[in-house]
Amino acid sequence: MSSAGEGLSRPLPEQVRLNVVDLAAQVLGSMPAAIVPPPLRGIARFDPRKRAKLGSAPIAAQLESDKEFREAVAESVAAGWPELVAALAEGNVPPAADPVLVAAAAYLARPPGWAEMVEMARADLEQSAVAAEGSAQEQQVVRLREQLAGAKTAAKEESDRLREQLKTARAENSDLRRKLHEARERAKAAEQRVSAVEQAAVEVKTAATAAGSAGEAELRRVRERLSDVEKQLEASRRAAREGRSIEDARIRVLLDALQDASAGLRRELALPTTISRPADSVAAVSPGAPGVRGVPARALADDDPQLLDQLLALPQVHLIIDGYNVTKTGYGNFTLADQRARLMTGLGGLVAQTRVEVTVVFDGAELNSPVQVVAPRGVRVLFSAPGEIADDVIRQLVRAEPPGRAIAVVSSDREVAESVRRMGARPVPSALILRRLGRV
Repeated sequence: MSSAGEGLSRPLPEQVRLNVVDLAAQVLGSMPAAIVPPPLRGIARFDPRKRAKLGSAPIAAQLESDKEFREAVAESVAAGWPELVAALAEGNVPPAADPVLVAAAAYLARPPGWAEMVEMARADLEQSAVAAEGSAQEQQVVRLREQLAGAKTAAKEESDRLREQLKTARAENSDLRRKLHEARERAKAAEQRVSAVEQAAVEVKTAATAAGSAGEAELRRVRERLSDVEKQLEASRRAAREGRSIEDARIRVLLDALQDASAGLRRELALPTTISRPADSVAAVSPGAPGVRGVPARALADDDPQLLDQLLALPQVHLIIDGYNVTKTGYGNFTLADQRARLMTGLGGLVAQTRVEVTVVFDGAELNSPVQVVAPRGVRVLFSAPGEIADDVIRQLVRAEPPGRAIAVVSSDREVAESVRRMGARPVPSALILRRLGRV
């Protein structure tokens, strides 16, 4: 707010300006609407608490430029503080009066010398501000000194406490270092013991593995022998119930072989025309039931095409066939049922031509129910029991035959071939029987 044309060299002090605006805002709210200055009519409708704050600048400008409005506000001041306004009109400033109120009344009433009165009030306000600031600074200095003294005391106490903690920490650190050294020594000794134990464990594990492997092999052999014994016992019991023995069957087979070699011996011994076969004594799951033995070694190689023809020409030869080994070699793209049917068809013609005893063994360990197989006349069909494989049944069939009988085992399985060869049977590759069946 400038008063350059009326004797003020500087704007009103801020406290005075706020007081003047507040007084004018109060007067503005009580003035009839008709005499309210047009620039302030919108502000006059404001809430009394917001009028001085929101209309500060327009009110101050109107006071500066509108003499009538200023005089209306001065009348309100004269009505409120008549002694102060009267003293100012006489050129006297009450010494105990508030400088802000003196400057505001002088500015609004404009008595003679009002500009000097405003400046005097400004000087009083500045002096009061300086004094208040100095007092505040002194109080601040006192507070800071008190805080400094408290901080020094606290710092000394904290320093003493930290020294004590440092002393304790050093002692604990020394103790921890000693314990760490001892722990490292114990850990080193423990690592050495662990290394020794691990080495010993490796050696024991190696020995145990070797012993376990040997034990498992021996256990398998014992189980195999036990299984054979149990099955032979069962076959013996069944034969005993039927009024005959396995040994009688073996003797009769040997006699039949001699009968084919010498017709005179047959007539002399008067053996019956039909006899039980030793293979019938082997227990298996059949369309039938489960059962293995020997052909003398010939000069022919195992893969010689003439080998099978020579074997089939032997008297009373028993031809044992590893069923799926043959069918999967010859026609593995067929279903298992079609493989079995095709093999049965071929073997039916072979038996009709040669009159040899033929036993076919299929792997039945994974069968959920008995398999229907139409076996030709003269062909015995066996399936291995659950938990057993066809190879085991083949070996049982070979063991069931009497020593000296001609036995040919058809299988390309090397393990089967080697095992039956050791038992006296002659192994024949599956390719030879397939070639022979192709001529039937």
